[in-house]
Amino acid sequence: MPSPSLQRPRGTADRLPADAPAWEGVLRAFARECRLRNFQPISTPTFETTELFDKGTGATTDIVQKEMYTFDDRGGDSLTLRPEGTPSIVRAYQQHGMHVLPQPVKLYYVLPVFRYDRPQAGRLREHHQIGAEALGDPNPAVDAEVIDLLWSTLRALGIAGLALHVNSLGDPESRPEYRAALVDFFTPRTDKMCADCQMRLTQNPLRLLDCKKPTCARVSADAPRSLDYLGDAAREHFDTLRRLLGALDIPCTLDHRLVRGLDYYNRTVFEIVPPDGGAQSTVGGGGRYDFLAETLGGPHLPGVGFGSGIERILLNRHRVGLEEAAPSPPDVYVAPLADAALTVVTTVAAGLRRAGVAAEVGYAAASPRSHLRRANALGARVALIVGNREVETGRVSLKPLDGGDQVDVALDDVVSSTRAVLAAPATASDA
Repeated sequence: MPSPSLQRPRGTADRLPADAPAWEGVLRAFARECRLRNFQPISTPTFETTELFDKGTGATTDIVQKEMYTFDDRGGDSLTLRPEGTPSIVRAYQQHGMHVLPQPVKLYYVLPVFRYDRPQAGRLREHHQIGAEALGDPNPAVDAEVIDLLWSTLRALGIAGLALHVNSLGDPESRPEYRAALVDFFTPRTDKMCADCQMRLTQNPLRLLDCKKPTCARVSADAPRSLDYLGDAAREHFDTLRRLLGALDIPCTLDHRLVRGLDYYNRTVFEIVPPDGGAQSTVGGGGRYDFLAETLGGPHLPGVGFGSGIERILLNRHRVGLEEAAPSPPDVYVAPLADAALTVVTTVAAGLRRAGVAAEVGYAAASPRSHLRRANALGARVALIVGNREVETGRVSLKPLDGGDQVDVALDDVVSSTRAVLAAPATASDA
């Protein structure tokens, strides 16, 4: 047993073999939905220059102010473990000249993200996200497709009862008027707001709407609505998006307090929440960020995307009672009864694996009873037994572990004979 002092860091989790089927199921469902919409995979570094997130994510966000893991490397450069995916994707688009590709460039990714926060269910300091970004096209149809990608992935995973919340934050031209309206509304109410929100009032008033503390949420319930300050183009964009979501049979709820926790959003913002959701229940969310690339020093680049925590998805699968499959057992267990059989066992197992048959081996000579006990514990369906007699005759004893008869098989016939047993229907004792 390890020393009690050797524990994983707070806010992290070990993903054990028993967790793998559920995890891989999420990735398969997501990759399938991405392929259906021509989203292509991309991978970016786990750490980036701190400036990327200071500029991109926003210096006034909680992520940048409180949650980033930032360090100086030995060369004196300030680096940050990735707290979210979008700025890195925009940086990669610019750095690799993706503007020459057919637009929009549609990308998807699976990545770990790091945020120093109070750990709780579905919210770890290191957690993992599936995400997608569509870059290079401002059309609301792109927004609808991105939302549909996340919605369809969650539905494919069997998560029912979800609700899509949407809002529009408008464009930079309308933001100053809306900001002034928020300041006018909240200033007389500062005594009812938390200390963080009192600071946000001067730094970034939109963050006031995002506060999850009950006292602040009650104050902001009657705050000015961003939809009342939209310009004509932004309003048409939002109306078209809602019409397209209707065509996709995705019901949506207007949420006037929805602003998301990042500074770069304009126009569309959205979240998907379960029916019994609390403050940290969001299964996924995102929005449009047409001016993020300019903030990072590049040319104008329309974009829209989302992120969804895998741990949060799995919690919601559990919430609706979905049982996860057990890890796949080996098909065959190859058992050496004598030291002289080890070479034969090794070559037999290798031949099975090359033929696509999953095989586990016994690594040392032991009694048949000992090997069969291990084979049954692993869940194997067939045992291949090799002792001195089998080595001398060039044959292997094949024993179905569902109670079938043991037979001798020539070495050249091991693969075909094993496949025949594995293809046979389960017997009553095996069912």
